Formats: sequence, structure tokens, C-alpha cells
Amino acid sequence: MMKILFLDQSGKPGGAELFLLDIAKPYRNNCLVGLFADGGFKKLLEQQEIPVQVLTNQVIKVSKESSLMEGLSSLNKLAPLINKVIKISQDYDLIYANTQKALVVGAIAHFFTHRPLIYHLHDILSLDHFSKTNRQIAVTLANRCASLVIATSQATKTAFIEAGGKPEIVEVVYNGFQSENYEIDESKINQIRQNLGIKQQFVVGHFSRLSPWKGQHILIEALTHCPENVTAILVGDALFGEEDYTQQLHKQVAELGLEKRVKFLGFQADIAPLMKACDLITHTSISPEPFGRVIAEAMLCKKPVIAAKAGGAIELIEHQKTGWLITPGNSLTLAEFINYCRQHPELSETIAQQAQIFARQHFELTTINQQIAQLLNQLMYSGEEMRKLRKEIFTADERK
Repeated sequence: MMKILFLDQSGKPGGAELFLLDIAKPYRNNCLVGLFADGGFKKLLEQQEIPVQVLTNQVIKVSKESSLMEGLSSLNKLAPLINKVIKISQDYDLIYANTQKALVVGAIAHFFTHRPLIYHLHDILSLDHFSKTNRQIAVTLANRCASLVIATSQATKTAFIEAGGKPEIVEVVYNGFQSENYEIDESKINQIRQNLGIKQQFVVGHFSRLSPWKGQHILIEALTHCPENVTAILVGDALFGEEDYTQQLHKQVAELGLEKRVKFLGFQADIAPLMKACDLITHTSISPEPFGRVIAEAMLCKKPVIAAKAGGAIELIEHQKTGWLITPGNSLTLAEFINYCRQHPELSETIAQQAQIFARQHFELTTINQQIAQLLNQLMYSGEEMRKLRKEIFTADERK
């Protein structure tokens, strides 16, 4: 089996990291996950017996919004990390960059080691999320160094191409999930509702990191237009220096007098039981979502979903058949659909059942991992053929 060096910038488990956790499992005996920060993600990898190493203790302060000058000033600090990755990658067949900072480091390692580079694109490369400079860096490095770009959705692929990415190197592979992980015993669900004091409430769940573009503030505002028995649980924590937004959310809840109707549960490693304890799941991103991992998980939990009509969400949900799509950022419309679901439980149940069937057909982890394995095998095969051809040409030239 091929040996893969996975690279990821985060020490905290976000959506991209949880996906990496799943795709690295089949290669656990022949891979290493190199992280650019320590944290909870390392522990999750260790629990799955996936080899992991924190490659630097140096905080990489460059963000998606950083300017060219900020990016250049960081290269100095990256030098020890780059040298370490170059050295390690010589023992592996492939470099698999799972984030943008990993792409930068992986591209330089590719240049020196000639190991094929794969870039897994978990972002929509738009100016909503990236500075013009950072978007150009990502596209340029992918075009020049990556043999393959794996996009998490058609929306992600389209944005990559529109930003100047080569269409011939990009393939779409959705996130994968194990369906059985979303089958939770009813007694456990009842216990969760009782422990949270929401047994008699209509519970609306929101599952994502606390970030302005994820739009938790929109759900909080929508609650003011819903009956008193509608309660929201917010599952997730701030990442990437967005702690100020968490404080703003708590302030918003207090100002609106919703302390008894909004519960902040923080990061939870296992969200399926909490999803099953909800009556409805909302997705409120105000910018296009690259995929919508939470949407797929809610569908697998057989829970009705209201999602923002943009990005990957449009590929996951068929309006009024497998969920509801609404205009991003509109709290009044969100409230209307929450109230509609509350008033029509039988219809909501039917839609949730159809969504679960769709999710099991399209996001099963075994199938997704087979798709990735096939792409990697094709890449290795074509690379081996190219090396053989070069060797034959070199040998022929020597004979002359």
C-alpha cells in the first residue's frame, strides 16, 4: 500500500479535520498525519491509532484574510517547519495537503522531493472568505504543484475554476459518514433532553463552530419571532481567534431576554446524540458553504433541516423534498420555517425520512473512501508509468 504524508494546519477538530480523520483510517499502517498545531485533533487521531506528529510549536499567524506583506513576513518563521516536512516527506509516496497552509508547505516540499501533491479543497475560494492575495496563492500553488485537487462539492470546484484553477486537475468527492454512527437508542435521547431541561420544548439545533459567517446570531434573532416553547441549542466553539463573536452571542441572548431559551453547549466530539435530541436542525451560514457537513449529518439522523440556499447546501437539499432552503441571513424567513415545521410534524417527518434515504445513498463513508483510493491509485499509476517512460528514454539515449 502507498505511504501517505497527510498535512493539516489545525490542532482543533473542525469539519476538514474530521474528514481527514475518516480518510486516514484505511492508511493508518502506512501514513503519518503532520499537524501545525497541538490540540484536540491530535487526541482524536491517537484514539483511532492513526500515527500523528505535531511538526511545529510556532504559531502560524497568517489567516485567510492576510495581505501579501503579512504572508511574506511569515515565511521566515515557517522555515523550520518546511525543512522538517521536506525531510519527512522523502519517506512517503504522496503528500496530501488538507488545508491551505498545508498546501503552501506541501508545495515547497513537493518542489524539493518531487513527491506527488494532493490538495483537498475544503473552502470556497471567494472573496467572502479569502483575501485576493491568499486566493491567488492557493490557486497558483494548486495549478503548478498539485497533481490532483479534491473539491468537497460542485460549488467548491466551480469557485476554484472561476478563481483561475485548472479544471482538468479537480475532482469532486463529498464528505463521507458511517450511517450506523447516527443510530442512537431512544432512552439515551430522552436522557439528554431531560438533562438539558428541554423535554417539553421544541428544540432547534445549530451545530458548527461559533463564527460570524456561520450565522448563529440569525437563529437567535429568529427565536424572538417564535413561541416561548421554541428553544435553541448551539453546539460548537470558537476557532481561529473568533472568541469575540462568542461574547457577542452571549450579549445578544441577554439583551433579547432569551437566557432560558438558548443553551451554549460548546464543542462536542460526538454530536449525533445531541442531533437526535433536536426536533429540527438549522444551518444559517451567511456566505456559501463549501459542503455542509452538518446538513448531511442531520439528514443521517433523520432530522428535518432548514439551510441557507447557497454553496454546497444546494447540492445536498432539494427544497420541500429533503429539507428547506431559505435566503441566507434572513431571520424572519427562518422563523417562519421553524414555526411551519413545528406546526406540521407529519410533513417534517416525511421530509426527514426522504433526506435520510438520500444521505445514505450519497455519503456512505465506505463509498467515499473507495472514490478517494481510486483517485490516489490512478495518480500513483500514472506517475509510475511516467517514471518508467523517462527511464526508457534515458536508457535509449545512453545506447546511442
